[in-house]
Amino acid sequence: MQDLRDTIDGTSSDELILEETAIRSPDLLTAPLRSTMFRLGWPVFVEQFLSFLVGFTDTYLSGWISKEATTAVGLAAYVGWLASNMFLLVSSGTVAVIARHWGAGEFEDANKAANRALALGAVVGLSVYGLIWFAAPWYAWLMKLDPDTATMVVRFLRIDGAGYLFSCLTVAGAAALRGTGQMRVPMVILVIVNLFNMLVTTLLSGVGPSEWLLLSERFGLPKWGVDGIAIGTVTARIVGSMLILVVLSRGQYQIKLLPQEVKLSGEPVRRILKIGLPAGFDGILRWIGQLFFLMIIARLSDDPFEQTAILAAHAIGMQIEALSFLPACAWGMAAATLVGQSLGAKLPDRARLGGHEAVLQCGLFAVVLTLVFFFAASPIYQQMHQDQQVHTVGVPAFRFNALFQVPLVVAIVYTFALQGAGETRQPMFVSLIGAFGVRIPLAYLCGIVLHGGLIGAWVGMCCDNAVRAILVMWLFRRGRWLSIK
Repeated sequence: MQDLRDTIDGTSSDELILEETAIRSPDLLTAPLRSTMFRLGWPVFVEQFLSFLVGFTDTYLSGWISKEATTAVGLAAYVGWLASNMFLLVSSGTVAVIARHWGAGEFEDANKAANRALALGAVVGLSVYGLIWFAAPWYAWLMKLDPDTATMVVRFLRIDGAGYLFSCLTVAGAAALRGTGQMRVPMVILVIVNLFNMLVTTLLSGVGPSEWLLLSERFGLPKWGVDGIAIGTVTARIVGSMLILVVLSRGQYQIKLLPQEVKLSGEPVRRILKIGLPAGFDGILRWIGQLFFLMIIARLSDDPFEQTAILAAHAIGMQIEALSFLPACAWGMAAATLVGQSLGAKLPDRARLGGHEAVLQCGLFAVVLTLVFFFAASPIYQQMHQDQQVHTVGVPAFRFNALFQVPLVVAIVYTFALQGAGETRQPMFVSLIGAFGVRIPLAYLCGIVLHGGLIGAWVGMCCDNAVRAILVMWLFRRGRWLSIK
């Protein structure tokens, strides 16, 4: 790359700092592919693992309260997934656009796109919270919850949802940094946030082993039960948004916050939305499919006590399966960055090989998790809940689900790689086929019609993951995404 200082006459000091920083940044386009992919992936994996521990801690603490509390936390996790999918509208477009600019050496354009992404993130975060607030009672009604559980779920969702007003800024800022190849800074921020989250939720819930209770009592903190879990999460999300904004305002990590550029106008917004809208719609489609899937889960038994155990077992299973999502999302984000920058630098072969390398590295981890999930299903459920009925329902279903971890990982990583190239429309159609053509019909048939219970419903989920993996792998190998501008 030629010295930019020969071509930046009239450039502002902020822009000069950005360009000089970019010159000093590690070159993702020439280093060995395998080590580059690992270097991009591991910081995201660390932050994803800490995010998993947050959800794990919430589910674990709820198990000390009641089955109803576990149901509330589990259903809130699905709402959190909806929020994450809606944030794809900002994050996927931001990574793709900034990575293209960065690979082409267009650093000023990359910074403008980052600032526009923050404005988009704020709008999306406000919209998500409004949706959660008004839809919470309807959501509880669809799940056929008894009145006490429904009241708990609605209150939990409304408290927890307030955090999305702030986490949207964290998501947008982290996506901007990742588009430049800077993975470690978002990692450090989110590690701090997640550790803080676990500490505060543990202290405010007032439940758990006796050692934890002594710590809470020593500080004279209230015991808010399941509400404490939600309040702790909101507090941590506020901290995260403050940290990302401080980092961006200093401008020492390639991207700088410029208040005059934080607006919803211009070519950067159009490009982000062109890529992000199909990705966001894709996520919403998948969530709607999950909503119908949850409605099936909520109707697997006519016995209210057994049904509550089924919902709790399902929530625990999905929380533990997040261990597969962690490396998949981490290496998927790494693939998106490398694919986008490679295409911006006119290196299509490196873009293609980068996607395949991400799947290979992550797939090996999925094989290990398959074995762990299958053989450790019983002790996992014993540790996660005090109710034996939850164990009886959950263990066989979880062992069956363990066999489909590799397809799950393949589907996620290739989808991220396609999004990094700006291809978000075709994965959207894949989600439509998987959710409404496979998951829901098979879950209803095997779970309700054939009385297969939780394992029957999970047949639909697992087949959906397998079909999705085959289709997105075919889309990536076909290579039409290489011609997207």
